[in-house]
Amino acid sequence: MREHRQIEATPTPPNCDVLVIGGGPAGSTAAALLAERGHRVVLLEKDRHPRFHIGESLLPHNLPLLDRLGIRDQIETSAMHKHGIEFVSPFHGKTVHYDFANAWDKRFPYAFQVRRSVFDHILLKNAAAKGVQIIESCRVTAVEFPADENPRVTARDETGAQHEWRADFIVDATGRDTLLASQLGTKTRNPRNNSAAIFGHFTGARRLPGKAQGNISIVWFDHGWFWFIPLADGTTSIGAVCPAEFLKTRDTDLASFFRGIIASSPEIASRLQDAELVGEVSATGNYSYLSSTTSGRHFLMAGDACAFIDPVFSTGVYLAMLSGFWAADAVETCLRRPARAARALKRYDTAVRKAAGSFTWFIYRIREPAMRNLFMSPRNIFRVEEAVLSLLAGGIFDGWRVRRRLQLFQMLYYITKLSHLRFRLTGQPRGVAAGTPGEARP
Repeated sequence: MREHRQIEATPTPPNCDVLVIGGGPAGSTAAALLAERGHRVVLLEKDRHPRFHIGESLLPHNLPLLDRLGIRDQIETSAMHKHGIEFVSPFHGKTVHYDFANAWDKRFPYAFQVRRSVFDHILLKNAAAKGVQIIESCRVTAVEFPADENPRVTARDETGAQHEWRADFIVDATGRDTLLASQLGTKTRNPRNNSAAIFGHFTGARRLPGKAQGNISIVWFDHGWFWFIPLADGTTSIGAVCPAEFLKTRDTDLASFFRGIIASSPEIASRLQDAELVGEVSATGNYSYLSSTTSGRHFLMAGDACAFIDPVFSTGVYLAMLSGFWAADAVETCLRRPARAARALKRYDTAVRKAAGSFTWFIYRIREPAMRNLFMSPRNIFRVEEAVLSLLAGGIFDGWRVRRRLQLFQMLYYITKLSHLRFRLTGQPRGVAAGTPGEARP
């Protein structure tokens, strides 16, 4: 396996076929696949792995991607099995469980909960083993696209020394740093989902019993929703996603503010009654965004570098890795068949936007009473529940039968929303859930 090394001083910029910026799931995946196809690939990573990262919950459809990379067995030894999703609604006074085994496609009955420091390191080492030159502790400071020349990348190592590369193609996998989208001015915040998150890790949290102990829990509360993600090492990742305006009301230190939010949810507070916070509480804003372009002459953006959506359905790692596979195909075409480059990049752009769009309709509405009512009252009429489970499992390309049933679910949503509007206009019906006008108990 190629060892990680520090940058060596060189009088002239080294050349490579592909320079990948960022060693997260998107970058490591694309780099490994391109190296397998015989390209000279250099990957620059600003940190040194293993390093902390949030977003620990995978989807069942991540598993075939791990198989194709040949690393599923390595992940399995350090991960926790996740067989389904639990939704907890204080507005309905009940809990609903969804098992992936009941999805439309029965081949993917579980997923993994992972420590991202371990998971991402495995992906990066896999890329190195396949011939990628990995250079860590190296932060890119500038990317230039001179006319009629290959792109030029400037970076600084941890000693402060500056280095330069030229490459035939650049893959921006810088995650939420959004290097090129920020540089090009193409990054746009999503006004329909202006959320922020505050999160931390706990030991001693009370988990679900038996086979469900690894399941993710989504717990609604007055200002948004909590994630509850159990990890194999005994820690549990807890986070609250809220409107950014709510987090701006903080008038105390971050940890105290987080504990106050936890106390506002009886379910989460109960599970953490005997738990201990380990490490620091963190917060992040600007949660949802999209780049108006995902590619251009000699470059493309992959994973969170071009788009990020609310994590309520744990889509982050899945979409990042999926885009890594598509990026490798697009770059391969651009390098081997330049005449088809424009078509390949357009196909890549369409695929990335379609994948994100498959989830966003649901995510935009997840905090609305009508959507909560549907999720808290599952019915498999015309196999609609199986189709929704396929979406939650990452089966966004499961065929027209699933798409048609998801469209039926959308129709049910609008019918439910109209009924809520009617109740608001005529007065609350008997049985309305306390604290949420128009949200009826099922």
